Amino acid sequence: MNSRQLQKLGVPEDCVKPAIGAIQSAIRAKVGASKQIKKLIRNVLDRPEDYTADEHFATLAAALIEDRQFVRPEPVKYRTWGAEGIDEGAHTQMRQACSVPVATAGALMPDAHIGYGLPIGGVLACENAVIPYAVGVDIACRMKMSVLDMPIESLQGKFNLYKEAIQGGTRFGIGSHYKQPKSHAVMDQDWNVSRITRERKDRAWSQLGSSGSGNHFVEFGLLTLTEADEELGLEAGEYVALLSHSGSRGVGAAVCSTYSTIAQQKLPNKYADLGRLAWLDLDSQAGAEYWAAMNLMGDYAAANHDVIHKSITKLLGSQVIAGVENHHNFAWKETHGGREVIVHRKGATPAGKGALGVIPGSMATPAFVVRGLGNPESLDSASHGAGRLMSRKKAKGIFNWKAQQADLARRGVRVLSAGADEVPGVYKDIHEVMQHQQDLVSIIARFDPKIVKMCDDGSRAED
Repeated sequence: MNSRQLQKLGVPEDCVKPAIGAIQSAIRAKVGASKQIKKLIRNVLDRPEDYTADEHFATLAAALIEDRQFVRPEPVKYRTWGAEGIDEGAHTQMRQACSVPVATAGALMPDAHIGYGLPIGGVLACENAVIPYAVGVDIACRMKMSVLDMPIESLQGKFNLYKEAIQGGTRFGIGSHYKQPKSHAVMDQDWNVSRITRERKDRAWSQLGSSGSGNHFVEFGLLTLTEADEELGLEAGEYVALLSHSGSRGVGAAVCSTYSTIAQQKLPNKYADLGRLAWLDLDSQAGAEYWAAMNLMGDYAAANHDVIHKSITKLLGSQVIAGVENHHNFAWKETHGGREVIVHRKGATPAGKGALGVIPGSMATPAFVVRGLGNPESLDSASHGAGRLMSRKKAKGIFNWKAQQADLARRGVRVLSAGADEVPGVYKDIHEVMQHQQDLVSIIARFDPKIVKMCDDGSRAED
């Protein structure tokens, strides 16, 4: 009997495999002819409890009993920050994420908007399991700020020097790479942790030091501290700073795609509607491989920023006097509520007590250096930016890039390249977003962009 015939008899889809195993066992033991086995299957369907000790049909009986006793668990609760600025689509995605059976807790940040699987700005804790799409396509997308020893007057007076430093220190675009690979110790790590990382190592090496597309950027700006900060080692005052936003490039996307596909193939039929929220048990081979690959991508993304900052500061002839950096597309093993869980932050900044991070606005609005307050209700998280108000397609239909570029110049922001889908009008008000999360982070410095470079076509985001 094949799968279709068994389902026609009434065998649930999730029980077809044990049913086939039972039939094969019965045939080997010469229990009876085809008609008799069909009758036995019907009997097991009618009263599976009578066959729990049967040498041939016990596994099928147990599967049927489990299937009939199955009750979908209630979704875990989540708290929202800045609810009035979040569309219903993001809430729909968050509620579905909280219904994943391995989920233990959730939170939604004030910059939240629709993503794939888990919404951007979504935080989800799971029991011994990782969801590749809850980490995101651009694994370890992150922020890095370097405070420089340059005089603040040079941002205006030496514009061409800054322009040449950015343009010579990195490159943008989906397929951007270097013919002569950059040097970094991350390439000496074990790239054999998964087939994907092994096969994509050379490509990853060629993309080391590049910035991708979409909302990725590199910019110079004015950093203002109203009070001295001992951890940063800076006195109150104004400084020139370099800020970058990018992640693990093409290899990170390949890791996500590969292991999300594996997770979806393993997804029980009763959870088929969860789709991209499919999870991998960390004790499984695929789960362990993904975890190792994800952490390698974290190191690679950090190295990517390191190369960019070293290249740009060398061309600028400056020294780094302080710095802050953080991931915002990643999963961490953390303890919450007295137990170890896997905390996914997809477009969310780690904000454990005392943790430093950077939350950007847009090319014309401030970024903020923050210190986490360790709020347990947010799973020690905060927003990763201002959050989008509209899709890229809609933005391109509304805004004219040349007109926007001229307006930005009048406001003191020189944009070397970007697309209409990344102009300030496509983002929420960063000041309102920060107002909504005063119980998550404290602001210790403000960064105002002055010279900005992004991918000039804005064709596709990588996070």
